[in-house]
Amino acid sequence: MHETFMARAIAIARESIDSPGTLPYGAVVVRDGEIIGEGLNRAEANCDPTSHGEIDAIRDACARLSVTSLTGADLYASGEPCSMCVAAMYQVGIARLFYAGAAADSAAFFARLSEHDPKWARAMSNQELRAQVGLPIEQRSMAAEQMMAKDMVAVFDEFIARHT
Repeated sequence: MHETFMARAIAIARESIDSPGTLPYGAVVVRDGEIIGEGLNRAEANCDPTSHGEIDAIRDACARLSVTSLTGADLYASGEPCSMCVAAMYQVGIARLFYAGAAADSAAFFARLSEHDPKWARAMSNQELRAQVGLPIEQRSMAAEQMMAKDMVAVFDEFIARHT
């Protein structure tokens, strides 16, 4: 059964070969032996850098089921997911991840692709991204400054007061 779901994720990835604005990263979300969401990397087509196959499969599953939690579901991805996609999987409760291509395979793919068109060059490798995301905010290479914290805490307090 696992092979069937992975084959579907790879088939979705293969659709990118003839679909402008897509990349070969497909994913399916599975719960109780049934595909409940599918996605293809449409970042370029949608002008949305978060439109990865895994994210779109999660969005599709949540929309189909009218939920924001996919607790216990599995995700099958044609490539090892990036940090953004992994964070989304944790956020919605994905229990298990199955993937085909490794991060090194994706790095080689983007290196070859960017040789032909520099727009595909990545500012940061998957490994570098994982390292940065895992650091405390003050240690990351991206500058960050906290401001107006008391104002935001007041909004949190007001929200709780109204909704509890």
